[in-house]
Amino acid sequence: MAAAHPLDPGLSRLKQNIVANLSGRLIVAAVGLAVVPLIVRLMGIEAYGLVAFFTSIQAVFGLLDLGLSATINRELARLSVNRDASTEMRDLVRTLESAYWGIAILIGAGMLALAPAVPRWVRPEHLSPGQIEQAALVMGIVMALQWPLSFYEGGLMGLQRQVAWNAVSVSMSAVRQAGAVIVLWLVSPTVQTYLWWQAIAYGLQTGLTAWMVWRSMPAAASRPRFRTSVLAGVWRFAAGMTGTTIATLGLTQMDKLVVSRMLPLNEFGYYSLAAVAAGGLNYVIGPIFAAVFPRFSELIAAGSLQTLRDEYHRVAQFSSVIVLAAACVLIVFAPQILQLWTRDPVVVARAHRVLSVLAAGTALNALVHVPYALQLASGWTSLMMYANAIAVVVLVPATILLVREFGAVGAAAAWVALNAGYVLITVPVMHRRLLRGDLGRWYTTDVAAPLIGAVAVVLLGRLALPANLDPWMLGGYLVLVSGMALTCAALAAPAIRAALVRAVGHRDWMTAG
Repeated sequence: MAAAHPLDPGLSRLKQNIVANLSGRLIVAAVGLAVVPLIVRLMGIEAYGLVAFFTSIQAVFGLLDLGLSATINRELARLSVNRDASTEMRDLVRTLESAYWGIAILIGAGMLALAPAVPRWVRPEHLSPGQIEQAALVMGIVMALQWPLSFYEGGLMGLQRQVAWNAVSVSMSAVRQAGAVIVLWLVSPTVQTYLWWQAIAYGLQTGLTAWMVWRSMPAAASRPRFRTSVLAGVWRFAAGMTGTTIATLGLTQMDKLVVSRMLPLNEFGYYSLAAVAAGGLNYVIGPIFAAVFPRFSELIAAGSLQTLRDEYHRVAQFSSVIVLAAACVLIVFAPQILQLWTRDPVVVARAHRVLSVLAAGTALNALVHVPYALQLASGWTSLMMYANAIAVVVLVPATILLVREFGAVGAAAAWVALNAGYVLITVPVMHRRLLRGDLGRWYTTDVAAPLIGAVAVVLLGRLALPANLDPWMLGGYLVLVSGMALTCAALAAPAIRAALVRAVGHRDWMTAG
């Protein structure tokens, strides 16, 4: 089948969604990273470590998602190509929404029940058991109010309303993060105050996002209703996503749970700061995944396989260019970045090695997001489920041993090993079924070419780094190196290089290459 016409509205919408998602997520990341040092100074590193521990617990509860957020995304994207599916779409949302809110109530109750055990898990030096238990009780409320948000966000993604979603996400993130600094400063610099503010902000964001989902769906002649037949139609995909989610959450949170148990709470706080910095790469790849998953689902439903192949490689190169340029800077300039970010030499000394290793692992994880989006769009959930299950068996004991021998850096090394396995094993297995014959192109053109361009510039930049730069000069130097790394990575990627050349003639980058 021939490739899509350059004026294909699907391509234009994909470009718009990627740009909106990236700009929105980068703004959210900038706000979040800006306030973290202030929150740490107001609450203390131990209280910040406790919040990070609660975040890991919340992620573990994510296994109760049961694949519903990905299911609503995929199903609404598939149904959107059918103009007569308005009633089916609204019944689908009402049915899955009811299940999701039931799960939210169970999660909140579960956290309340676990609250007395939290002080015995973490290893505090300054926070009292009573303070920790009170914080855990408030966190239960936060979880219950935040939980349905991912479901409604998945709905907006499937409906291709990603520009509107980003507007809400950016504004509410500013309210949640900046507001937290204000209440900690003016009300009380305690972890309980911080969490109560999060509960209020997440409650508002969840309600607003739910309203947007219902407003975005086409009108139907009848009121939406709960139908068990809807569950029967989507259970296979949802079940596969559930299995994948269970293992994925175990792997992505394993290092944090092990570190929080085996090391003092303040050490976990430093590890969490490094994880936040490395996790900035997710603000780049997450928006790309959110845009291409429904787009791939549409193309597969329409049978546009050649268009799918072309867009797969274009987006893979685009994501590699951005992710790898940023990751190389994080890895090589970790001490300088932490110094500029926190202005705390203790944080730099305790966290810079962990940041370098975590950034390498997160970059590898980001590379497989586009192949993973293709798997999910094809309804193939078992590959990652089995891969993650095997990884859990191997890496959980390995992480414990590594932390015992090497401390926090050992946990970060386990994260690198996990994601190297995804790149070297799961992607080749995927290409034996989907887009057969394209594996070599993915490794060499989509990944290796931009990687070489970025690495060359960043290493030269590190060798040429002048000594004793003041913060403004150092920040400017890092911006310069980052821009040059991004440019060289882009020029090394054929589709992006062709797009840049054609952009001079006002050609759309998504139709280039």
